[in-house]
Amino acid sequence: MKRMWMWCLVGLLSLGSAALSQDNSARSGTEKAVAALEQQWLQSQKTNNPDLVAPLLADKFVNTARDGKVTGKAESLAAAKATKYEAVAYDDLKVTAFLHAAIATGVFKAKGTDSLGKPLDTHERFTDTWVKMPNGQWQCIASHQSSIEM
Repeated sequence: MKRMWMWCLVGLLSLGSAALSQDNSARSGTEKAVAALEQQWLQSQKTNNPDLVAPLLADKFVNTARDGKVTGKAESLAAAKATKYEAVAYDDLKVTAFLHAAIATGVFKAKGTDSLGKPLDTHERFTDTWVKMPNGQWQCIASHQSSIEM
């Protein structure tokens, strides 16, 4: 009887370990996928091409800019189209995955001309919230930026 319990315990531990391994693997895959989408967003800024980021933003996307202004998808894309970057970069990009959501954080540095035609030299921390939509596509539903004081 003791031997049977031992084998049952070994079996349960094996199943639990396999499930945990699959969960970690899925999380790792999600984190890599969302990090790649963040890189696509950065590429849209490097090439001044908001068409690259448009499909990544949910229809109900909400952006909170470093000045506190809140905009939706259309306004954010219009501002991106009017902004001309000379140099952009991400530092410290990290993605944390959850079941059907992921949070990306990092540092964004950029120089160029903002949407109002004023010189732009920014250093800010961002937080992007991503959700896996019913069609299986990951989209950003919210972004927030905060200035980093130097």
